[in-house]
Amino acid sequence: MDVSFLGGPGPQRGVGVVAPFDFALDRELWRWTPDDVSLHVTRTPYVPVEVSLDLARVISEHETLRDAVSTLTEVTPEVVAYACTSGSFVGGVMGEHAMCEAMSRAGSVPAVTTSGALLEALVELDVRRLALVTPYTVSVTRALEEYVAQAGVTVTGCAYMSLTRQIWKVTYREVVDMARRAAVRGRLGAADALFLSCTNLPTYDVIPQLEAELRIPVISANQVTMWAALRRLGTWAVGPYQALIDTSARSGTGTGVGTGTGIGTGTGSALPAAGPVVPTGSVLPEGQEPPDVRGVHGVSDAQGVPGAQGVSGVPDEKQQEGWT
Repeated sequence: MDVSFLGGPGPQRGVGVVAPFDFALDRELWRWTPDDVSLHVTRTPYVPVEVSLDLARVISEHETLRDAVSTLTEVTPEVVAYACTSGSFVGGVMGEHAMCEAMSRAGSVPAVTTSGALLEALVELDVRRLALVTPYTVSVTRALEEYVAQAGVTVTGCAYMSLTRQIWKVTYREVVDMARRAAVRGRLGAADALFLSCTNLPTYDVIPQLEAELRIPVISANQVTMWAALRRLGTWAVGPYQALIDTSARSGTGTGVGTGTGIGTGTGSALPAAGPVVPTGSVLPEGQEPPDVRGVHGVSDAQGVPGAQGVSGVPDEKQQEGWT
């Protein structure tokens, strides 16, 4: 059969993606990618170091990022993205800017990071008050809280998991239960948006559900990474009814979780979780898990940089694998 009439594949624009060596959700990144864009993914070298903030710093060294970007030169991407949350917030706002500069110089193209994309998304959605969900340990979660605080964003509540490995295996049910707990209105009021941190945390299919239930924009690490990278190309990420991507979806996210500023203002309350909700700011008894959430170790009420609220019996030094 002569197929010459098809003319071959259409022109493709390229996004270079630098991911940590343990990144396992390549397919999730592709789900936000329009048909005329290709992703070219490379990974940083494996480092036999205990997963921690120290590892986040090592894997995000400028030399490592420059080497990774240089491997993409032959396929000539128009933008490069560092798809790692903890690795891009570990040095604070100034450190994130320096990472972008190092990658941009290495590839002679614009560069974005997950944490820088997070701050862009908060500006886009006019968010001043943010709820957080992380799979991280206490110390890594604190570093994220410090990072957004440097950008003038108040953390209203945070649920974290203190995982030790294989974050990509967290189920959607667990993500949803954590989100419900983080978004509960606490002493600091309601959040304008919810951020699901970690590029190794699966989030694509839960975002519309959570936005409909919580009535605030819900953004995730992989989502903001692709959104910001594609904006550099003058195009849009694709996704079903997600406030960050579809401006028409934002009109339905302003009447749920109490009052706030920007997107998410209004009155009311979130729908109840499937089971008792652990109040923000509470400390769990030794060895007790929140109902219906396997692996959850903390729910805290925070402003700026909180203490280690919401955790009992989980040492700060305990770290996780699958740590992006």
